[in-house]
Amino acid sequence: MSSHPSISSVGRPADRDNTGPLPVWWTSAAGALLICLGWTACVWISTHLRADPALHTAALFVHLASLVLGFGAVLVADYYGLLWLTGRCELGEAVGCAARLHTPIWAGLAGLVASGIMLHPDLASPLTRIKLALVLLLALNGLQAAILRRRIAGAAAASPPARTLMWGAATALISQVCWWGALAIGFLNNQG
Repeated sequence: MSSHPSISSVGRPADRDNTGPLPVWWTSAAGALLICLGWTACVWISTHLRADPALHTAALFVHLASLVLGFGAVLVADYYGLLWLTGRCELGEAVGCAARLHTPIWAGLAGLVASGIMLHPDLASPLTRIKLALVLLLALNGLQAAILRRRIAGAAAASPPARTLMWGAATALISQVCWWGALAIGFLNNQG
């Protein structure tokens, strides 16, 4: 798989998004900026918002349901990737599955962030700060995973280059570390 396009390679057709005239690096940078700004706003709001006990309980339910939705979809997408790697399904099937799971993954992540605002995160806690960083990294990783998915879909008839496979493996590893890490920290934070 090829690496992210550079600013100097903007004019080449391979570096353009299939949905419009803007280069992939431009739309990716704009998406990353929006994710960072949204994450910052959510962290700021969480320090100023205090939910009453009933709203806190509802937010906790939404938080857990969003975890099931988002992380469950990620596990299914990664499972299809493993099926392809072991020769038990076609690449097009694995890519198609990942494309269909895009919405539940992002909906789950958005639900986790929105409900997490009302769960009184303790920003003085190093574990909470690590969890918030994992959530930000997870969202940014998801953004670049969309680029990866488009590249693999473009080469679905043939086996992707080794570089693309390494990119895919790194993307899946980062995703799993972030999801499991945030889950573990959330569990540990609720033990006290």
